[in-house]
Amino acid sequence: MTATERRGAGVIKRSLAIAGHRTSISLEEAFWRRLQTLAAARGLSISALVAEIDAARGEANLSSAIRVHLLEESLSALGEAAGPQ
Repeated sequence: MTATERRGAGVIKRSLAIAGHRTSISLEEAFWRRLQTLAAARGLSISALVAEIDAARGEANLSSAIRVHLLEESLSALGEAAGPQ
């Protein structure tokens, strides 16, 4: 295992059912872990959370839309943890 793989940068492809159809999504392991954590915190399955992201993504690539969503959620959480500036 390389140092990059240990940091969760290796890409993993998984199949999900979204809005009644199967699709494959390729994300780095770190993003899969964050997606699972966020879905659990919201009481959703990964498929349900991805369906929400999919519905709001417009023309963006789904994997990219997921990464951006997770980044924005993480930055928002950091801002809340830091309190008012």
